[in-house]
Amino acid sequence: MSGRLDVAIRDLEARGYDVVVGRCMDGSGHISAPAAERAAELTEMLTDPTIRAVVPPWGGETAIDLLPLLDFAEIGRAEPTWLVGWSDMSTLITPLTLLTGVATVHGNNLMDTPYRTPEGLLSWLDVVAAPQGEPLSQTPPGRHRSGGWDDYVGHPEIRDLTLDAEGTWTRLDGTGDVDVEGRLIGGCIETLANLAGTPYLSTSSFAGDEGLLVYVEAAEDNAFTICRNLHGMRLAGFFDRATAVLVGRTHAPDGRTLTQHEAVLDALGPLGVPIVADVECGHVAPRLPLVNGARARVVHTAARSRIVQTLD
Repeated sequence: MSGRLDVAIRDLEARGYDVVVGRCMDGSGHISAPAAERAAELTEMLTDPTIRAVVPPWGGETAIDLLPLLDFAEIGRAEPTWLVGWSDMSTLITPLTLLTGVATVHGNNLMDTPYRTPEGLLSWLDVVAAPQGEPLSQTPPGRHRSGGWDDYVGHPEIRDLTLDAEGTWTRLDGTGDVDVEGRLIGGCIETLANLAGTPYLSTSSFAGDEGLLVYVEAAEDNAFTICRNLHGMRLAGFFDRATAVLVGRTHAPDGRTLTQHEAVLDALGPLGVPIVADVECGHVAPRLPLVNGARARVVHTAARSRIVQTLD
């Protein structure tokens, strides 16, 4: 995928950014270097005051091996640097925010950056460049991709997302309007579930006594696995302070007697808070960047849906 990487880097440079390519960039296997080398490089980047954002091209399948090797205290003392990514990167960005209070972006990765942003949404570049305190408003475009992925190898210059299906947000727990606020935190279920009950995913002291707007999304696991994982995360206390739960749109398979939506309700219905599904924060394009640690307001009615985030 080096062609796509080159396109993404050129796009960033065209916007005036200096791009530093890391040492751990071997894409021939599921990891780019031994865990100690990757952890050292990530710590170095996150504590370098000249680096404003760290954006992996892709990957992070087994990034859980980095967590005990990262010096979160050192990272927390440094001038904040954005860490941006989605899917497997939840393994790192969510604990980083929970343990240090530093905001992170669950949105696009570097390979996605050349895509044109659909109307109503923002790119991660819009988010990290926004002035502190400026409200970031996003609305669902009403269209998404019905399936599949683009061929970056054959078409590294591709910039237009294929959005060939219609659909907007869906309230799962009942009817009526939703208007809630809270601090955002969340990520990919398949990666976060492995951290449930550990210090890396504790929300007990995060953001003081504020309520939390928790978002989750299923990548590829079937509905029964997602149901079990969400039950485990709830029992471990991850959702204890949730004012609402946002659930990403997914193409992950249903079970014979259990859909993905039913899996969420089975596990999280006992919370007694609004549950809004089919949000653009998952493995179905397009993607709506969410900032872990941002204060946010979610409005969902029959006429409109909107999320407004404030970086304070």
